[in-house]
Amino acid sequence: MSIAYWCILAAALLPYLWVVFAKRGPRYDNSDPRRWLAKQDDARLHRANAAHLNAFEAFAPFAAGVLMAQAAGVEPGLVRTLALAFVAFRVLHGVFYITNVHMLRSLSWVGGFACVLWLMGSAALRMAA
Repeated sequence: MSIAYWCILAAALLPYLWVVFAKRGPRYDNSDPRRWLAKQDDARLHRANAAHLNAFEAFAPFAAGVLMAQAAGVEPGLVRTLALAFVAFRVLHGVFYITNVHMLRSLSWVGGFACVLWLMGSAALRMAA
């Protein structure tokens, strides 16, 4: 189960990876970062910020799914596989978001969401049995 826990840590850190890209620009103003970002014309910075925010949104359901699956006694190999797949999908999601490859971004989002649903559904089914 430790790999799944490492995946939770990786997913928790992903928003901070994407914000590094969002704050790369001319004369970054750390005293007022939101106003600085709002004034930027580079769409890539705005997409990186959107990836940053979306990574935060995806984290809680994923962490809950892993912990639910573990608590319910879902087969550890399945939990590990889904956790690794989720992290891979979310890394791809951020890359595709920043590089503006919208179709692959959407597909990677769906893949990550499917992993979360599978984790939670497996836990629910295991508890119902």
